[in-house]
Amino acid sequence: MCGRFTLNQSAEALAQVFHVEPVMNLAADFNIAPTRMVATVLRNPESEKREFKQLYWGLIPSWAKDAGMGAKLINARAETVAEKPAFRSAFKHRRCLVLADGFYEWQRQQGKKQPFYFRLQDRQPFAFAGLWERWRCLRQPEAGTPANEEVISCTILTTAANELLQPIHERMPVILEPQDYDLWLDSQVQTPQTLQELLRPYPAPAMTGYPVSTLVNNSRHHSPECIIPLSEKNVPTNQLN
Repeated sequence: MCGRFTLNQSAEALAQVFHVEPVMNLAADFNIAPTRMVATVLRNPESEKREFKQLYWGLIPSWAKDAGMGAKLINARAETVAEKPAFRSAFKHRRCLVLADGFYEWQRQQGKKQPFYFRLQDRQPFAFAGLWERWRCLRQPEAGTPANEEVISCTILTTAANELLQPIHERMPVILEPQDYDLWLDSQVQTPQTLQELLRPYPAPAMTGYPVSTLVNNSRHHSPECIIPLSEKNVPTNQLN
């Protein structure tokens, strides 16, 4: 799964990499957790241009009775996304890029969960394959979302882990190749087979990973300390032993 990630990039860098203007200035966040607002890129169906938007992380299906369902749908499995009722419509019509520059995964070690941080070797920002959905509360709930308020939410797709992550976890988020961004964002492309070909494990040699402090386990911690290697011996490498 993908339960935490990072984004520490300037607006200028994001605009250049993802070919979208304007991009709002975002505060660096080294521990982005579910139910937070996350940076995404969508394609405007009228202008056909890419647009930067912040969406709620945790997809709320249009038919959901309440917004709380989103907290359970932060990820969608690439293998079954075309059939699952919560995701199949968005998979056909509403795909997005979720912007990041690293993510965390946890490994069980002696009854505890050790966090690892993963990023690209070149430290460049990248895009997770995402889906987005509109949900509107048509009644006044007891607490939370006001009646008739629209929430635009998203989820991150996951696939089988590549060779780098396999010792740590069996799954990883889908990181799209830049040359596939336009195809993924094109709502006219709806053939599952065509889209599924994009949802593959990212090449392990292009990535690096290393263990980090359990500081990241607490979603209230957002500082650069979250991604510091446990020790100088844990210099990032593309081989985890």
